[in-house]
Amino acid sequence: MKAALYNEFQGQISVAGVNDPSPSDFGVVIKVEASGLCLSDWHGWMGHDRDIVLPHVPGHELAGTVMTVGKEVTNWSEGQRVTVPFVGGCGSCTYCLEGNQQVCDYQFQPGFTAWGSFAEYVAIDYADENLVELPHDINFLEAAGLGCRFITAYRGIREQGKLTSDQTIAIHGCGGVGLSAIQIAKGIGAKVLAIDISDEKCKKASDLGADFTINASKNNVVQAIKELSNGGVHISIDALGHTTTCLNSIMGLRKRGKHIQIGLMTASHATPPIPMPLVVANELEILGSHGMQSHKYGEMFDFIKAAKINLGKMITQTITLEEVPMHLPQMHQSNSAGITVINSF
Repeated sequence: MKAALYNEFQGQISVAGVNDPSPSDFGVVIKVEASGLCLSDWHGWMGHDRDIVLPHVPGHELAGTVMTVGKEVTNWSEGQRVTVPFVGGCGSCTYCLEGNQQVCDYQFQPGFTAWGSFAEYVAIDYADENLVELPHDINFLEAAGLGCRFITAYRGIREQGKLTSDQTIAIHGCGGVGLSAIQIAKGIGAKVLAIDISDEKCKKASDLGADFTINASKNNVVQAIKELSNGGVHISIDALGHTTTCLNSIMGLRKRGKHIQIGLMTASHATPPIPMPLVVANELEILGSHGMQSHKYGEMFDFIKAAKINLGKMITQTITLEEVPMHLPQMHQSNSAGITVINSF
């Protein structure tokens, strides 16, 4: 099969022929129909993820068709249209038994702990525990944007934040996670403030329903948030993963507000100076959010339908597998709005 792979971190990415994958006894092989290009893939290529073993094929936001089934798999068969969360639970550890597969002790992550979906085929382990059948009204392109960005935003807002329609939320960073969060928050009926340094991304945020946008390169972000939210927001999300966005998120909260960290922090931003006296005095909550369990997808699909969310509006570019070596190294520099999806292999 053809796959995009690299032999060293920050090294050349090439599209080459590699061996076709085989399923484990508890896994499947999926024919990849679409795969999102995500900043997390760039983090992996940079060497920020200790699970990656070289040489490596990235890619974790995937949708496709089951091609081969392992001999111990009972719930899946060839030809089914599926997607999968980027964190796969083993099904037997303490956290999986609690229903929290997103923090599994032995998690399977395509594109990180194993070769990923920037390829014609990808092997997925723990299939019975993690595969999700796609509804007929969600196509492969739309599903590829769910796998990391939308599901992470959904769980962060619904489960961790418990956002309600009478609340105000600030979303720092209008990349894939941030744009997903805007649609989810508007689907709930909340007031949404979106923050980014790019006019183009702020425009996209408005198009997707943000009530107010703040260009962080032109405004005092915390001051603007407090002016627009009568003193501070109920919930704030750092969807980027940077010291500045993290601190702005916390400082823009009202008393008893919740900061939710979704964006991944690189080593240089891994320990931001959290204003702990303010956290104590204002009884703030600092929460993390890491993906979403496969058993929550049905609830999410129902929400998408009820809220009339158009997943396709976030997809602004499609590329071929051969274009990955050009696009992946530049992910951290992109100011373009929306999601890029590989749809030709």
